[in-house]
Amino acid sequence: MEQKVLQRKVNYIAPTLNTETESETAYRQIRVAAYCRVSTQMEEQLNSYEVQVKHYTDKINSEPKWSFAGIYADKGISGTSAKKRDEFMKMIRACKRHKIDMIITKSISRFSRNTLDCLKYIRILKELNVDVFFEEQGLHSKDAGAEFYITIYGSIAQSEAENISANVRWGKQQSAKEGKVTFSYNSFLGYKKGTDGKPEIVEDEAKIIRMIYDNYLGGDSIRKIADYLTEKQISTPTGKKEWYYGTVKSILSNEKYKGDALINKTYVVDCISKKVKKNDGERAQYYVENNHPAIITPEKFNRVQEEMARRSSKKKVKQVGTKTELGKYSGKYALSEILICGECHTPYRRCTWTTKDGNKKIVWRCISRLDYGKKYCHHSPSLEENILQSAIVRAVQNNLVKCSELLKKLKQHIRTGLSGEETEDKTIDIQIEIARLDKEYVDLLNRITSDMENAETLKSQLEKIVIKKHILQKELQIYENASSRQANTKTRLDEIFQIIEGLKNHPMEFNDVIIRQIIDCVIVESKEKIKVVFVGGYEVEQRLRSD
Repeated sequence: MEQKVLQRKVNYIAPTLNTETESETAYRQIRVAAYCRVSTQMEEQLNSYEVQVKHYTDKINSEPKWSFAGIYADKGISGTSAKKRDEFMKMIRACKRHKIDMIITKSISRFSRNTLDCLKYIRILKELNVDVFFEEQGLHSKDAGAEFYITIYGSIAQSEAENISANVRWGKQQSAKEGKVTFSYNSFLGYKKGTDGKPEIVEDEAKIIRMIYDNYLGGDSIRKIADYLTEKQISTPTGKKEWYYGTVKSILSNEKYKGDALINKTYVVDCISKKVKKNDGERAQYYVENNHPAIITPEKFNRVQEEMARRSSKKKVKQVGTKTELGKYSGKYALSEILICGECHTPYRRCTWTTKDGNKKIVWRCISRLDYGKKYCHHSPSLEENILQSAIVRAVQNNLVKCSELLKKLKQHIRTGLSGEETEDKTIDIQIEIARLDKEYVDLLNRITSDMENAETLKSQLEKIVIKKHILQKELQIYENASSRQANTKTRLDEIFQIIEGLKNHPMEFNDVIIRQIIDCVIVESKEKIKVVFVGGYEVEQRLRSD
C-alpha cells in the first residue's frame, strides 16, 4: 500500500502578552535613572561629579517619555569592584524591586572597570528587563551583539584601570625612594600634623607611649598593660576606650616612635581585588632614619625589641587551665622566667604553701614535678623564696667586679667588630656593584627602545641584572643587620655596666627589675646549691643557706 506523503505546514500564532508593548509604553513613561562616578578625590574631578549629577537630572526631566527614577552617584570610589560602591549596589537593588526601566551612564568605564563585573551586572539587569545606555559608546545593553562590544570596551576600561594602578604604584615607589613618609594621624597616638606639614609630638599622648614602653621593660606583660590602660579609660589611637593586646604590641614594635619610618610595610596585590598583603619581601622597602622627632630613644626601643624576642623564645610559665610551658608570659616575677630546674630543664613556678600552724610560705617548685610528680623529674627540690633571693643577691654582690671586667671585654670585642675593615670594605664593594648594575639596567632599557629586533635578548639580560641585584641587596642587608645588632648589643651592655657599677658601693636588696636586667638564668642544681648565669655568660655557683 502506497504511503501518503504529508505536507509540512507552519502556522503563526501572534503573541498575546508582551512585557514591553507599544500600547503599554504609550500609557506609561519609562522610569530612567542615571549612574555617575568619579574615580579619585581630586578637586577638579569632584567638581565634575557635581556637573554629572546636574547633567543627568536635567536630561531625564527634559524627556517627555521619561520619568525621573533617581541619580546614583559614587564619589571618590574606584570602579574595579562593584561591591565597594554603595550607590551602585543601591541602584541594582532598586532594579530588582522593579523601580527602574533604564539606566543612563556616561561610558562603560564609568559603569565598571572590571570586565567580569560589567558583564555580570549587565546580564542581571537584562534578566530584569532593564536597559543600560552608554552615552559615550552610543550603545544599549539590549541591542543585538551588545555583549560583544561591552566585552571589548570593558577590557579596555580594565586595562586602563590596571595602567592607572601601575602609575600610582610607580609614583608611590618614587616617593618611597625619596624617603617621603605618610602618617595616618587619625589612628596614630603621639603625633599630629605640624604647621610645616611634618609630624609634631603631642606631649599628652607621648606620655602614654613612654609609660607603655617603661612598664613593659619593668616586667609588665602586654596584656597587663592593655588592661591597665582600659581601666584608666585612656583613649586608644582610634579614640576608643578598650585596649587590646594587638594595639599595645603594635605600639611597642612601631619604629616611628624612635623617629624612623619603614615604607612599604604592606602592598595591594592587584587593582581588581584590592587585597592588602603584608610585605614579607615581595616588594622593595625603604627605611628612613631620623625622619621626625622621636618619642622613644633608639636605645630604649631596641631594648624593647630584644625583650619581646626574649620573652617569646623563653619557655613559658604554666597558667591555670593550660598545658605545661604553653601559658602566657608571666612578667610579675623575674624568676618566673629565669629559674630553671637543673635536672629536667623546666622552669620553676611560684607557689604559696600553708603550714601546719596556718601561716603562709612562698616557695618555688619545678613545673614538671608539680604536673607529673616524679615521672620525668625525680630530685628537683622546692626552694623557699626568701632563701633563694638572698643567695642570688650574694652571688651578684660577690661577683660585681668580675662581671664588670667581663662586660668590658665584651664591649671591646664588639667595638672591634664594628670598626673592622673587612666588614666595611665588603659593604662598600656590594654598594658599588649595585650602583654599576643600576647603570647597566638603564643602558639596556635605552637600547631596547632603539633596537627592537634584539628586544627579547635584551629583556633576558635585564632579568639577569634584576636577579643579581636582588641577591646583592639581600647580602648587603645581612651585613647591615649584623652591624646594627652589634651596635644594639653594645648599647645594652653599656646600660648593664652602669647598673653593675651603681651596685658596687651600695647595699643591694632583691629587685625584680634589676635581676631581669643583669641575670640570664638561675639553674637549681640541688637543695643546697644554685648556678647564677649573668648576662654575657659569666657563671658562678652559690650556696643556699637559711640564715
